[in-house]
Amino acid sequence: MPLDPQRFSIVVPVFNQLSYTVQCVESLLLQNVCPDQILIVDNASSDDTAQWLGDHPEFRQLRNHVNLGCGCAWTQGVVLSPDAQWVVLLNNDVLAGPDAINALLDAAEREKLGVVSPALLEGIDDYGFAAFAPGYLRKMSGMVRRGKFHGVCFAIHRSVFEKVGFPDTDRRLGGYEDAEYLYRCRRAGVSLGIVGASVFHHFGSITQKAIAKSTGLKSLGDLKYFRSRVGSRGVKRKLEKLREKRQLAAWIMDERQVTPYTLHMVRRDGEWELH
Repeated sequence: MPLDPQRFSIVVPVFNQLSYTVQCVESLLLQNVCPDQILIVDNASSDDTAQWLGDHPEFRQLRNHVNLGCGCAWTQGVVLSPDAQWVVLLNNDVLAGPDAINALLDAAEREKLGVVSPALLEGIDDYGFAAFAPGYLRKMSGMVRRGKFHGVCFAIHRSVFEKVGFPDTDRRLGGYEDAEYLYRCRRAGVSLGIVGASVFHHFGSITQKAIAKSTGLKSLGDLKYFRSRVGSRGVKRKLEKLREKRQLAAWIMDERQVTPYTLHMVRRDGEWELH
């Protein structure tokens, strides 16, 4: 049964990599997401993305004449989704697990989270995500990592935009827009979390890698600039990294006491690395 179209809008920024976009959208449709709940923001793709979008008017869509970056595409999506209670910002190189969006938002509301991300399985899908996901969810459904979200998929409640504002459109941030928003949310006291009630497979920053390859840049963002923007430098940065390392170790230990899995796993050489 289709979900309430006013409950959420899914915003998917894209730049080329049409095959991944198609996989992503098809996986969402399999989870009873309605086409008009999906907004695809095309950041001036040079492949067949524009033609494909023209052939699929059932999806909401916006085409930028130049690549405005991920942060700008996210904000455009938020502005174009004024009636959505939740806005889900989603990479195009992902596959949605069972009832992924509905389960994600149900968990957020149950746990009283303002921003929420799903569990993440990353790398090559050599393990059969579609068959693996249901069993994984049964084991992980009650798990929550509080105080954090990730940029691959994060749903933001409308009230957070009113409190914190929109994602930053500064192009110098490059791939650090999600981290900048995380800092702002923490400082504003927004309740954040990663939940095991929903899971996505992430192939691994496909678009960013393609842009980096075409431009010759190792990083799309200015790391020093990002750190100066959020005030994370020197001793403060070292203390933050130490706290993050300890917190991650605690999360992994807690999750492994209950299941053989964690809320973030990376596939390498046919095995899972736990993160």
